[in-house]
Order: sequence, then C-alpha cells, then structure tokens
Amino acid sequence: MATVELRFSAQPEHVRTARLVAAAVARRAGVDEAVLDEVRLAVGEACSRAVGLHRSNDVTTPIRVVLTEEEKTFSIEVGDEVPGAGVAAADAAGVPGARASAPAEGFDDADGEDEMGLAVIRGLVDDVEVSAGEDGGTIRMSWPVSAADVLS
Repeated sequence: MATVELRFSAQPEHVRTARLVAAAVARRAGVDEAVLDEVRLAVGEACSRAVGLHRSNDVTTPIRVVLTEEEKTFSIEVGDEVPGAGVAAADAAGVPGARASAPAEGFDDADGEDEMGLAVIRGLVDDVEVSAGEDGGTIRMSWPVSAADVLS
C-alpha cells in the first residue's frame, strides 16, 4: 500500500495544487482515465470546503490530504481541524459515517457552503464517507483501480 500525504495552509490557491497531485497519484494508481476528472473535481470540492471551514472558523492548522493506493482501490481523505464541522442530523441521511448531531455551538459553515460542497462530492463519487468530531472532520472518497493499468 503506497501513501502520499499532503498538508497545506488554508489558502484557496493551494486547492489547485491538491487537485493536480490527486490526479497524478490516481493516474499512477490505475484509476480509469475517464474517472480522473471526477477525482480532480471531488478533491477540489473537498479541499475548498476544508479551506472555507478553516477560514470562517479562524483555524490556522493545515488541511490534510492523504492519497492511498491499495490493491483494488484508490482512496483520498481530506481532513479539516474544525471542531464540530460536518453535516447536521437532517443532512445525515444517505451519508455513511456522518454524525447524527447538530454542529457544535459557534460553528460557522460559511453560509451553507458546507452542505453544498458535500452534495457535489456525493454526486461525483459513489463511495464517500463523511465523519466529524471534536478534532475535526474527514471526507473519505474511493475509486476502483483497474488491475490491467497497475501491471503495465
């Protein structure tokens, strides 16, 4: 299992770099060429969401992106360190791993951008898990890997 970890400050201009790295690592891992745009868009949405959450909640720690190549899947985790960031109970339906309680008191989701970003990601990726807690939130996305591409 090969892993690439990327950390960047919560600046919108770094989201492009995360998208480029994700697409390059996904291609190397054997993700189908037809799916690479979805990977790029989903990572861009997840990272933009994390940047927005960090900036609107005055969190200065870096955004974390972990890209993992496994035997049959390629996964990406985008993590923020905003306590209580995540989806409210009403939005948890259909989101595996979403927490069942409302966001923490004082949590600012940047005027609904949090929910919109999650909806876009769910539309792009079949296998999505969203989790959140006191230490922040994580969006985990995965795609199948074509065995023929990995061997060539």
